[in-house]
Amino acid sequence: MPTRGDKGYFVFDADNHMYETPEAFTRYLPDEYAGFIKYVQVDGRTKIAVNNVISDYIPNPTFEVVAQPGAQEEYFKVGNPEGKSRREVLGKGMRALPGFSQSGPRIELLDELGIDRAIMWPTLASLLEERVRSNPRAVHAAVHALNRWMAEEWTYNYDNRMFATPVIHLGILEEAQRELDFVVDNGAKIILVRPAPVWGFEGPRSPALPEFDPFWKRVEEAGLLVGMHASDSGYQRYQNEWEGIADGEMTPFRDISGMAAILSHQGRPIMDTVASVIGHGLASRFPKLRFMPVENGTNWVKPLLHDMEYAWAHYPQVFDENPADTFRRSFIVHPFHEEDPKGLVEMMGAEHVVFGSDYPHPEGMSDPVTFVDDLEGLPEKDIANIMGENLNRMLGLSAA
Repeated sequence: MPTRGDKGYFVFDADNHMYETPEAFTRYLPDEYAGFIKYVQVDGRTKIAVNNVISDYIPNPTFEVVAQPGAQEEYFKVGNPEGKSRREVLGKGMRALPGFSQSGPRIELLDELGIDRAIMWPTLASLLEERVRSNPRAVHAAVHALNRWMAEEWTYNYDNRMFATPVIHLGILEEAQRELDFVVDNGAKIILVRPAPVWGFEGPRSPALPEFDPFWKRVEEAGLLVGMHASDSGYQRYQNEWEGIADGEMTPFRDISGMAAILSHQGRPIMDTVASVIGHGLASRFPKLRFMPVENGTNWVKPLLHDMEYAWAHYPQVFDENPADTFRRSFIVHPFHEEDPKGLVEMMGAEHVVFGSDYPHPEGMSDPVTFVDDLEGLPEKDIANIMGENLNRMLGLSAA
């Protein structure tokens, strides 16, 4: 394993990203869905269209030119006293490096950054499920196309160092089980489940309800870590109703209103998802399942734990066990670089906290390993756990 100097700890980054190429969704789409996802020209710029609807969710879906890694790092750490626009904060873009979209060059880039292992999340995939939620068969077809591309271009386990995260959509239970079998057969160690209600033929419902237990039983048997990466969870439409915006499109890279600024760190989608996983009993029915919210921050953890303790005190009859205990057993969490990881350790215990950099996204870290600076003062064992050993254990890997 590479080292950048003598770190004295293993670095396993829970939040690295690939930038998908245009073939990611299109290469393996079945013939009956030809053109379901396509790239189109609008005023001289390439946009992605899903089911013939152009999306502005990601301004440059080809990722040929991207923001600098960590361009917003200082913005998130110290704020924006000058009131700069989002474009001003992002600064000048750059031509994407080969390692942003190709697995071989990415290993070289990890070596340069001093990262021993990394979970590799897709970027563009986060737009899919919400935009075609009323057509679960099409979502399953597109997800399978993406997962085949990911297995071919990145693999789900690249030299025991990079672990790409295939997406699982649960709109049709039998299709979700079939997709799970595919990714397990191809070596997946972690899956990505959107933190949001699942849209099936009968409308939305929580994936934690007992009707999905056959799927979760297979996940538990396979020993997979369940990643819940921030996505378009569909909550934008509620905010847009308050703002008088008819379009429900989520546009995270545009300047926002004062209301949106107030709500931006609330963490409502992940709070609701965790509350459902525990409150609907999924984590108690399958106590060996482990869930990892990623890029959701951790500002929501303290108020959610408070609400769980309140619920346990007043409604113990609706739980199989104290929900706060269930949360601490079943979840590991990833704080943003600008948050207070030591305070999180006090609430959760160091064995339930993992390091993630969001590299190479602009809101992440330009130099991921410097995350350790914010852990100064913790016992060396706790630092080692957070920086890598917790994830090694979750995925059944050694540090060798």
